[in-house]
Amino acid sequence: MSVARDLRTLLRLRNFRRLLTVRLLSQSADGVYQVALAAYVVFSPEKQATAAAVASAMAVLLLPYSLIGPFAGVLLDRWPRRQVFLYGNLLRAALACSTALLMLAAVPDWLFYVSALCVTAVNRFVLAGLSAALPRVVDEDRLVVANSLSPTAGTLAATAGGGLAFVVRLVADESDAAVVLLGSTLYLLSALASLRLPRTLLGPDTDANPLRVRTALAVTARGLASGLRHLSQRSSAARALAAMTVIRFCYGALTVTVLMLCRYAWSDTESEGLALLGLAVGASGAGFFVAAVVTPWAVERLGRYGWIVGCAGSAAVLVPALGLSFAPVPMVIAAFVLGVVTQGSKIATDTVVQTSVDDSFRGRVFSLYDVLFNVAFVGAAGAAALMLPPDGRSALVIVVVSVLYAAVAVTMFRRRRADIHR
Repeated sequence: MSVARDLRTLLRLRNFRRLLTVRLLSQSADGVYQVALAAYVVFSPEKQATAAAVASAMAVLLLPYSLIGPFAGVLLDRWPRRQVFLYGNLLRAALACSTALLMLAAVPDWLFYVSALCVTAVNRFVLAGLSAALPRVVDEDRLVVANSLSPTAGTLAATAGGGLAFVVRLVADESDAAVVLLGSTLYLLSALASLRLPRTLLGPDTDANPLRVRTALAVTARGLASGLRHLSQRSSAARALAAMTVIRFCYGALTVTVLMLCRYAWSDTESEGLALLGLAVGASGAGFFVAAVVTPWAVERLGRYGWIVGCAGSAAVLVPALGLSFAPVPMVIAAFVLGVVTQGSKIATDTVVQTSVDDSFRGRVFSLYDVLFNVAFVGAAGAAALMLPPDGRSALVIVVVSVLYAAVAVTMFRRRRADIHR
């Protein structure tokens, strides 16, 4: 069946449509809110943004996913999921309104970050709940297709929300508070959309006697520790995860570099800098899409490790070739290349982990994977903040990133040769 036919089949299911509507509205609001946060921190005329401020914003956006994510399921298995969507989105709508007020008022930056952190922390519960609820609205035969299409549609909604935020910011005389209020409205609409789902439809089942919360949290922590021990015994998966962590670190460092270049080196106005950032993000997103198309073909011919070697080796050569000029056009091309490299490596790493790790440990290992993925990005932002000058032109960052890519390529090439000669 084609993707279009699969989607048409799923959309005939009334409750799947309703759950998908909740997801689309919620994730489009996430896209709006994230653009507003980035614009306020980096591109507001009244702020002289630094790389440290950018790193702080990234920590606010990503760390809740890493720190809360593995434990979110403990509570989601106790709360009615429909109510999580309702009250979670109502809470985010209220918190987003608070963020807008803080943008308009002269408040310390830490108070603004606390508000933004609360919004993104609640998001972890909503997204996990959407995934957990999917089997309740789709039969088992269609579940694989639904698991593929629903998150993809949510990602597209977040991207569309980010694009809408750019438009609203221009129309609203570059008011970041107006953009946040748009996000708040979308969160409210998502909450109202959840009311169309029957309260008990999405579970969880209450027949079983769940563990007490404290016990369940302790079990989760021990499970992550056992997953780490299992991973240490699976060298293929461990090395692939280590390589992916370094590649993600490089991507994070270069993201901060491009942000600072857009803000100070490439533009005379904040709106022009934000438009250039949108172009770079779009180029990177196009690279992600190309990676999704090309990677199956490349892995078939080069193998999983060979494709990671090709991705990292290409980045090691092209990053300095394109990046050391610090000119907009080469850097946008580099953003596209890094989109292909990062997503291509991730797809190959996902496959290595799925095939190298025992099924009974797979969920725990992927939870660790999620933590590493986001912490590496935030850590890269922090490292770049220490190395970057105010305008973002740092040959040192480009060279260090290139060396790290080369190290990954060499290490994985050796791993590939060892596998071939076994």
